Amino acid sequence: MTDLSECRILIVDDVKANIDVLVEALRDDYKLSVALNGDNALKSIEKNAPDLVLLDIMMPGIDGYEVCRRLRDTPATREVPVMFLSSLEDVLNKTRGFEAGANDYLTKPFNVLEVKARVRSLLRAKAYADSVKERLASELRIAREIQLGILPSDVSECGRSRGLDIQAIMEPARDVGGDLYEVMPIARERVAVVIGDVSGKGIPAALFMAVTTTLVRVAAQQLERPEKILARVNEGLIVHNPRGMFVTLFCAIFEPHTSQVNCASCGHPSPVLLRAGEVPSLPFRSAGMAAGIMADIEIPSQSLDLKAGDTLVFYTDGVTEAFDAQEKQFGERRLLACLTDMPGRSAEDALNTTLATVRQHAGDAMQSDDITIVAVRLGR
Repeated sequence: MTDLSECRILIVDDVKANIDVLVEALRDDYKLSVALNGDNALKSIEKNAPDLVLLDIMMPGIDGYEVCRRLRDTPATREVPVMFLSSLEDVLNKTRGFEAGANDYLTKPFNVLEVKARVRSLLRAKAYADSVKERLASELRIAREIQLGILPSDVSECGRSRGLDIQAIMEPARDVGGDLYEVMPIARERVAVVIGDVSGKGIPAALFMAVTTTLVRVAAQQLERPEKILARVNEGLIVHNPRGMFVTLFCAIFEPHTSQVNCASCGHPSPVLLRAGEVPSLPFRSAGMAAGIMADIEIPSQSLDLKAGDTLVFYTDGVTEAFDAQEKQFGERRLLACLTDMPGRSAEDALNTTLATVRQHAGDAMQSDDITIVAVRLGR
């Protein structure tokens, strides 16, 4: 836990006598800085956020209530503890202070022992909260490493010997996410490509993603048809799904020797087909029901004859449902438009163009969902 003597306290008061009392009480125990008004306090906090703010309420210009509200509205300072300093003792003023986001309330004139006790209490609580957050952040970093380690390590190598150019990427919206993809060689020189999107986000989705990935790998080694693979995965999820979660899945079995791809879907959108001389299209229209909801679901399947140079771009709805600052979705129309010049280009070009266009659309808006893209190009 943090050494409290290293904590920095910002004292904000427009009356020098009040500042002198607080400085005298606290200077031997903590690092102190001072602001004489709300505007200077906000500038100081923006430059270097303190561990605690002792904040006068009645000040010229920006009062303490407004300073506290702005701190709470700013992500970087939302959790900095604030103790109001005021000679106002009535309940309504205290209530207004707590509604603005204050953690404590100290009434003037100050009692030195009370000041020290309350300051130490707030700093100890913050130090404990910081240690818990750091431990959680560390665990999430490890969880992210484990989750990314679950994904296939070199999809390009898997396809190279079979005449396929394959590229893939997953970007979780949080430290861990619920998207998945699998690229694996299976019997008779075929390649199975699976992409999925688990309901929800965070750790529960990541755990369900790991279970789904395991089921996909086992089923793909044992079964021939993509709809049979997804049916086996669905049955496995039904048995081991106490939280009632579900996952959309798209399974494609590439047959490089016949230039055919057999596909099946559990509620997942169609990949984009890029073919020279044609506009990008969505060749698989029936999505079916997501896996994990109910047993014995109907899983639509379809076969497609590929031509040399054809590319299929698989994606999760983190692509089409990416929002910009005005909450406009990226959508299928923009996805197809951004790939207009991609027929005949490499799988890497198709993937990078899609990702770059989605990022450009989103701008500074927070990523709302996991983004996963897998591009597969038939090279011969």
